[in-house]
Amino acid sequence: MKNFLQKRLVRPIVQLLTQGITPEKIALSLAFGFMLGVFPVLGTTSLLCLVAAMLLRLNLPTIQLVNVLVNPLWFALLVPFIRAGERLFGVPPLAMTASQILVLTHAGLRHSITVLWLTTLRAAAAWLLVGPAGIFVLYLILVPMIRRLAPLPVAPRAQAGEGGDAGVGEVVSR
Repeated sequence: MKNFLQKRLVRPIVQLLTQGITPEKIALSLAFGFMLGVFPVLGTTSLLCLVAAMLLRLNLPTIQLVNVLVNPLWFALLVPFIRAGERLFGVPPLAMTASQILVLTHAGLRHSITVLWLTTLRAAAAWLLVGPAGIFVLYLILVPMIRRLAPLPVAPRAQAGEGGDAGVGEVVSR
């Protein structure tokens, strides 16, 4: 598992950092990808990530990669978001499991929309209570971690004979 995470998550982040993307933008891309990736409306997460990346000028490949990686978590959190939405609006619980909801969706999209649209709206409302806070908390956690992964910037070296008193090999401070 450690090698998988190193290869699929840590290395790509480090490569992005060496391409001039700031640790803050990477952290924001990861946080948005994670939280939008668990948004409880089937088929909307990729579009939401695209819109967030375009509006906030985030790294699109990073946000979409995280969106895809959290897909199993989306499935695991679907029923909890539905239940939270039901409690939020004081309605009786839907008598379906996540698997039954997916079977209903695959059987007929139009029918599943008519059956589940209020349930879906309530789940989305529940996500709205935790999603923005989750993005903020993840961002605060990820920024220092990514800064530690970031390679140290190399200071430009002054060229011999190019104005000033900087000697050959002397590091110019910024």
